[in-house]
Amino acid sequence: MTYRLFEEKHHATLYQKYRLTPPNEVKELVLQYLDKKKGPPHELAVDLGCGTGQNTRLFAPHFQKLVGIDVSEQQVQEARAIPGLDNITYRAGTAEELPFPDGSVDLLTAASAAHWFNAERFLKEADRVLKPSGCMALLGYTEHFSLHHGSCGDRLKNIYAEVMKALMPYRNTRVAVANSKLEDLFKAIPFPDKERIECIPVKMQMSINAALGLVETFSMYQTYLRTEPQAATALLESAKMRLLEEMGVSSPDTEMEVSTDYYCVLACKPH
Repeated sequence: MTYRLFEEKHHATLYQKYRLTPPNEVKELVLQYLDKKKGPPHELAVDLGCGTGQNTRLFAPHFQKLVGIDVSEQQVQEARAIPGLDNITYRAGTAEELPFPDGSVDLLTAASAAHWFNAERFLKEADRVLKPSGCMALLGYTEHFSLHHGSCGDRLKNIYAEVMKALMPYRNTRVAVANSKLEDLFKAIPFPDKERIECIPVKMQMSINAALGLVETFSMYQTYLRTEPQAATALLESAKMRLLEEMGVSSPDTEMEVSTDYYCVLACKPH
């Protein structure tokens, strides 16, 4: 089954504005793994579930050609509208049916997307299109974020936790796969050469608006918004006012420190 939850134009616009770009330490981890297992040349990388292209643009400078693929045409259109490197191509499609010849891809990536794939069909297709010693890198973060500002401490974390609790009834079961850091998908990868890095701590500066904008991109918030639009809008508005009050500031552009953990599944096709 291909999940189709991110296709509305407004949702795609939110993705482009607020979705996180993976940190450089994760990118370097992936590139070092590829260099170690396969080595140059790095000709073709494919970014699956590319959304609006944050991860695609991150890896593009390191490959002769990079193709971003997403099931949502609206997401692809948003990605194409962003000025970028001329070696990037975006196209609509799924991770389970890839338009590439056998043994033609150096690296398959998926950032905060692999939990939506049909694992059996995706892994079969990955085995087909990867070159000998080609690699896959499936990365992401869980929905567990910690917010910090001055001496506010746990009060900001509690506000975020209450928002997530309100959204929990609308959470798709596939999100649990992401929160497990792709444990079952990792076990299903048929390549003997594989590893899973479960905790890559990341800290970033993020405004109140950006943090709540990120929550807006979550599939469970969008489901809540479709089901109870007034309540969903009120939830984030209330959270904004509470964050402003706790931080003792008047502008939602005020930044706070946001901490989370990335994970990364790496695997190399046998030579």
